[in-house]
Formats: sequence, structure tokens, C-alpha cells
Amino acid sequence: MKDKTICYCIGVKESAIVRAIREGAHTLRAIRKTTKACTGNLCKDLNPNGRCCSIDIMAIIERETGKGSKPK
Repeated sequence: MKDKTICYCIGVKESAIVRAIREGAHTLRAIRKTTKACTGNLCKDLNPNGRCCSIDIMAIIERETGKGSKPK
């Protein structure tokens, strides 16, 4: 698996976010504090998606914690 950049403003990779989640950072606020991701202000310029990385971070939190997942 390629280590994808999630926060382009700060340069935070997905592996750093996953590691923070596995160490207990289960909210966007905790991820910001731990990794500094989602603290920049050049999202529209640097992110190829042209938006803030918070959406991507929340999706990773949901994926890693199961929060928000629907029962099968």
C-alpha cells in the first residue's frame, strides 16, 4: 500500500494518521493535536481535491475505529 498524503498543507501521510488513531486519537481534534494535520490554510491550493483534508481524516477515523459503520 502506498503511503498517501492526506494533509497537503502540512505534509501528513495516511500512516501517521492511522498510527495516531491506533494510539488513541479518535477525533479530528485529537488528530490535529497529535499530527498537526488539518491545521494549514492552503487546502484549495495544495490539495488535488481542492478542499480541506478533514473529510479524508474523518473517513480514516471511521474506517479504523468502526465508528459510523453500518451493521451488516
